[in-house]
Amino acid sequence: MRPETGNSVTVTNHVRAATKEKHPMEIETTALLADYDHVRKLAMQSLFQSLDKFSEGTVIVDRNARVVWINRDYAARFGFNDPTAVIGLDCEAVIPNSMMRDVVKGGEPILLDILETDRDPIVVTRLPIKDDNGETIGAVGFVLFNELKGLSPLFSQYARLRAELISTRQSLAQVRRAKYSFSSLIGTSAASLEVKRQARRAARLASPVLLLGETGTGKELLAHAIHGASGRADAPLVTVNVAAIPDTLLELEFFGAEAGAYTGAERKGRIGKFELAQGGTLFLDEIGDMPLALQGKLLRVLQEQEFEPLGSNRIVRTDVRIIAATSADLPALVAQGRFRADLYYRLNVLMIRVPPLRERLADIEAMAYSILDKLAVESGAGHLELDKDALAVLCAYTWPGNVRELRNTLERAVLLSDSERIDARSLARFIGDGRGQRRDEAEGDPHDTPDGAGVQQDPPYQQYGEAMRDYERRFLTEALRVAGGQVTKAAAQIGMARATLYRRIVALGIDV
Repeated sequence: MRPETGNSVTVTNHVRAATKEKHPMEIETTALLADYDHVRKLAMQSLFQSLDKFSEGTVIVDRNARVVWINRDYAARFGFNDPTAVIGLDCEAVIPNSMMRDVVKGGEPILLDILETDRDPIVVTRLPIKDDNGETIGAVGFVLFNELKGLSPLFSQYARLRAELISTRQSLAQVRRAKYSFSSLIGTSAASLEVKRQARRAARLASPVLLLGETGTGKELLAHAIHGASGRADAPLVTVNVAAIPDTLLELEFFGAEAGAYTGAERKGRIGKFELAQGGTLFLDEIGDMPLALQGKLLRVLQEQEFEPLGSNRIVRTDVRIIAATSADLPALVAQGRFRADLYYRLNVLMIRVPPLRERLADIEAMAYSILDKLAVESGAGHLELDKDALAVLCAYTWPGNVRELRNTLERAVLLSDSERIDARSLARFIGDGRGQRRDEAEGDPHDTPDGAGVQQDPPYQQYGEAMRDYERRFLTEALRVAGGQVTKAAAQIGMARATLYRRIVALGIDV
């Protein structure tokens, strides 16, 4: 009895399996696979030989990123005449900026990259070398293009982005350079010369500097000059106006934050001013307004030369010189418990008192003409002159707003004058006859004697604090009028933080 076909196939398969016989097609397939493997190996060998032959450079590293082999041309490009001399060296010691170690560690290729060299940039590819178990045991790199003509579209974009990056860095570096030098400090009075002498001495030292003086006396200009004459002149000068930044943001402004440390920082962190000023100078303007909690952290940074960004356990070493300035009476704030005594003593190593303008009236003429020259350039006007009577009025005034008020007064006089010569009448509406009484006030509200004789008397002596408040009230009121009552616009025009302007409006009782 003949078995059924299905059973016959099954038996045949069992017999074939039992006898380990191979079907002719299987034999042919096995032979083809072996041949294909041979072809693949030959292809890999041929590819390597071709790349090595036609590329300008080839290098092989082991699992520790040490050089196993490098061709003569590539070795010579980096200053090694004998390629065998670099065998066993770390790849970075032979090829600066090499990323072969990243390929070995990650096991992933970098198929197309631009490698910066001391000559021209080159285009390279980097491939991992794996064993039969799939483990990375090394890497091979080839120079695909010694010249970038073959990738001109890609390189054009790369060159453009690189140029933009360089330009941005240069612009940023320029912004963070000192804008003023000691030649910018106008004046030859004894008080001015003494300030310059002390500042030049401070520039040669590395200790913190504390600048004390009324608002508008030029403390920031002096800080720029000290940095520009110091050994840190080529490093950044970074400024923080403590009074213009809300207390809640000051710590972030100083120390920065890691990604995710606060709302809005999930994608990227923020670099603080201490890191930006690394190697240079950090100018802390109006440090008397710094909150007590932050004063302690600043003191620690000054003592330990290190800090931690917000939300980070990372210790950042810092090399920054501090120049601090304030118009406040720091010893009085210390006595009131509003400023830490230990921070005051730490900052008060080199103290320079910047005198008010009323104590260096001999500098008024030089300062006035320096300001007028700048105004002439800015406005496109011709050469501006001061009449003798105008100069006398300027020298007789007490200048509660100091140099800033002087510039403001001259600028307004120039704008409202129809002549290139500034006379006393042009100044009268702002500073009167030098005693602080404006012409319009004098004409509208005469000081009559009790008997009605109509003889004008000298106004009573005004205290400095009251004069400062009166000047600030007039100045801010005028700024708001020009800005149409818009606080944000007025703040931008006079260079004041909006929050600070709001505080001063409330303090001075100005109607908006």
